[in-house]
Amino acid sequence: MSKVRDYSKLAQDIVEILGKDNISNATRCATRLRLVLKDIPTDAKEKISTLPGVISVVINNGQFQIVIGPHVGEVYDAFTELVNVDTTEEEPKGSILNRIIATMSAVFAPFVYILAAAGILQGALILINLAYPAFASTDTYRVFSFISWAPFTFLPIFIAITASKHFKVNTYIAVAISMALVSPDWTTMASEIASGKHLTFFNIPLSETVYTSSVLPPLIMVWLLSYLEKFVEKRLPGVVKPLLTPLICMVIMVPVTILVFGPASAFLANGIANGYNSLVQVAPPLAGALIGGFWQVVVIFGVHWGITPVVMANFDMYGRDSFQAFQTIAVVAQVGAVLGVFLKTRNKELKGVSLSAFITGLFGITEPAIYGVTLRFKKPFIFGCISGAIGAIVASFFNPYYFAYAGLPSLLTVVNGINSEFPTSFIGIVIGCLIALVGSAALVMIFGFGETNETDKELSEDIEGKVRKESIVNYDMPTPIIGEVMALTDVPDEVFASGAMGSGVAVKPTDNKVYAPFDGVVTMVIDSKHAIGLTSDTGIELLVHVGLDTVKLEGKSFKCHVVQGQSVKKGDLLLEFNAEEIEEAGYSLITPVIITNSFEFKSIQTEENNIVNVNDSLLKFN
Repeated sequence: MSKVRDYSKLAQDIVEILGKDNISNATRCATRLRLVLKDIPTDAKEKISTLPGVISVVINNGQFQIVIGPHVGEVYDAFTELVNVDTTEEEPKGSILNRIIATMSAVFAPFVYILAAAGILQGALILINLAYPAFASTDTYRVFSFISWAPFTFLPIFIAITASKHFKVNTYIAVAISMALVSPDWTTMASEIASGKHLTFFNIPLSETVYTSSVLPPLIMVWLLSYLEKFVEKRLPGVVKPLLTPLICMVIMVPVTILVFGPASAFLANGIANGYNSLVQVAPPLAGALIGGFWQVVVIFGVHWGITPVVMANFDMYGRDSFQAFQTIAVVAQVGAVLGVFLKTRNKELKGVSLSAFITGLFGITEPAIYGVTLRFKKPFIFGCISGAIGAIVASFFNPYYFAYAGLPSLLTVVNGINSEFPTSFIGIVIGCLIALVGSAALVMIFGFGETNETDKELSEDIEGKVRKESIVNYDMPTPIIGEVMALTDVPDEVFASGAMGSGVAVKPTDNKVYAPFDGVVTMVIDSKHAIGLTSDTGIELLVHVGLDTVKLEGKSFKCHVVQGQSVKKGDLLLEFNAEEIEEAGYSLITPVIITNSFEFKSIQTEENNIVNVNDSLLKFN
């Protein structure tokens, strides 16, 4: 295969923009050049994003990640010849704020859809009670109600599970301690304290803080547990370690949490929430403008999880929250911008991407919209921010609130703003959403989205002058890996989910092997062995990326059976991995299967299979 880009020149351009002495660490995975910088130069992200061969730039958890695709190895080789840096994988330390936000993201991302589902159920109950008021007094309602509230009531247990993986502590110990925090017995004791009764623990007064639906107390508890568990295990003999480690951890961490860190962290979250609420009371339009206009900017920088404790504190203290009302309008504005691009463009591929992003945006998932469309062209993103700000300002005059938590605020959750004591709330949210949706779409239709006639016409063509492979039609590509199929847009990685790497699907493996789905050549095998690239004899370029962020395992748990440049036949074993070890290390096994040159084909569709086995079709080329 001939070289289509000067990757040495690309590496040199990246070094010139970032500064040779500014780069302290350089590693790579299957698709990205991962850099740790001393400082991020002004406009570096924008400048590098425009370089030929660069798909996008993501700044995540202290790493400056340049998404290049399957040719990242060539760029990396040229890059390391230009700079003298440590090329071993380094866990970026970053600022305390960056680490806090990274922790929030790692903890909440795995179960956010559970909270979203419960929020939608609460919204459905609100609508049913409006239509049939007598339903609220039925036992059926009571059952559905406690189902919808259960994930929030026992939120600390969810946090214990995910935080234990993030901080690498025993999950069962963390869960046991969180169960004690949400125990009905403690809730009863806290109620007695609140009513004036004096309760103590070894003569130390207990506070009335309860931990159901709390965020910071269980999070801090697991963080402290990570140190205590290591301290205890180093000092216990092996024979008693399995028994005494959980015992010591429980009898220390539960009292410490309810005496010190629980009340302190709850006070902090409540204080921040009260500060925001004061702004809403003093200047509602300003609060609306800030959240409606800049919320999606916060999402881009990955710090949006940091607001969760504030929102949960509002629901806990007042039973309502205005932040999510304004947040919904910001989300809807980006959805409207994507709709505008869909209506405006004449390019078939961009229409497909925009439509997909619009549909997922209706469910509150805006990453495909942002990374795949609006931020890609910049103008739609700006129009969305403007319309979101205007819509939220208008809504602020109607005293808007959410009365049920929405895991993913969206058009589907606006019913959470219905409440008889605040009759204008729902009206304001609806008006704000309409302004955001129609306004951003109209701005794109009127002023365009940054395209030119040439790019709009030929956007789906390869910039190197390749033509579409019209010959590959009605071809069913078998799955390279056995497991459960999921949409690419559901992958919790914005680069894969946005389609920036190409069209495809993801598979949750139920087997530990990757096979060649066609005859071809191995075009990429990286040192960490977690991903492999193939090119079929007919020109299909395939990337199989086992797990997310598994590059950090540095090859542990993976065994590769082929080398780069090797010819393979359909069904040949390419790669094996230890699923249990990968999950124990805290990494997701979700495996994106990407056609990296998907722009060369008319249409690539996912076969309608929930589970794929050997020889089952995974992707259909039309």
